[in-house]
Amino acid sequence: MSLTVLNLQKKFFIGVTLLLGLICYPLTVTADEVNVRFSWKMKGEYAPLYHTEAIGEFKSKGLSVNLGEGAGSQAALGALIQGQEDVVIMPAIFAMTAIQKGMPVKIAAVYHRSAPVVFISHPEAPILKPSDLEGKKLASAVGETGTSYLSTFCAINNIDCDKIKLIQMDRGARVPQFLQKQVDGVSAYLSNDLPILENKTGIKFAVLNLGEFGLEIPGMSAVVSDKGIKENSGTLSKFLEALGVGMMATKNDPSAATASLRNSWDGAPSSAIVEAQVQATIDAVNFPNGKPVGWIDEGYIQATLDMLTEAGTLKDARAATDFFTNELNN
Repeated sequence: MSLTVLNLQKKFFIGVTLLLGLICYPLTVTADEVNVRFSWKMKGEYAPLYHTEAIGEFKSKGLSVNLGEGAGSQAALGALIQGQEDVVIMPAIFAMTAIQKGMPVKIAAVYHRSAPVVFISHPEAPILKPSDLEGKKLASAVGETGTSYLSTFCAINNIDCDKIKLIQMDRGARVPQFLQKQVDGVSAYLSNDLPILENKTGIKFAVLNLGEFGLEIPGMSAVVSDKGIKENSGTLSKFLEALGVGMMATKNDPSAATASLRNSWDGAPSSAIVEAQVQATIDAVNFPNGKPVGWIDEGYIQATLDMLTEAGTLKDARAATDFFTNELNN
């Protein structure tokens, strides 16, 4: 056999070997990283995010999502505009306040059109309707949702806020003071505090649901920076799409979502407590017909601004479109 033929055969086998190597060798695809910060500590409200991760929905969209606890809305938003975070999960009402003041962020999805916030009271002295608040003492803390919009709630229900005594205290002291009956009532989230308290004390507390009496506080939402919208819209869109699937999966199987959350929650409460939080969370989620989960209606934002303006909580409100975008959630 000639040297030329041998060389040709050699090159052929080398080429085949390289081709097979390319076919058999797994290609490494780098996932897009998304840093997500909560506005508060672990609670059942965050179950849909962990469940989205557990069912592989983030991975299927080519995302590597980092979920982390927070220490308040202001700190979370600060990290967002500094570029340390890509998404903040927080009450939309506080994002609206920040945007009104000029913070360069937008609400990209609203999951709780009416946050599951209530005032709880002792059964022997129940606060069941707005007028029952008059003459009562309520625990209050800076940035705490329930009493932050008490003046709005009073205006909506035509009650005298001057007859309600707010006792300012550290956030962590509110519940102990309530349990010791130093105050008559305290605000709580159905998706967080109330299941824990009732399990701990064995008491079925009286509940005044703020949403049922007109105070629709925009709650759980996804907030992004203006810079993120401009520079990272594709990744953020995939994140919201995946989370929408996770929301529906949580609705369909709250027990599985509870397990997904507890698997990532060191020192988590019992399954019964967490599932009660998860159920309250998903019960409050709006699943609009023909639109993605979290889709924001301009009229809804305008109605919130009108409510806050009429109650004197907000002055010279910006245009409704300054507060949100559906660009990432379609």
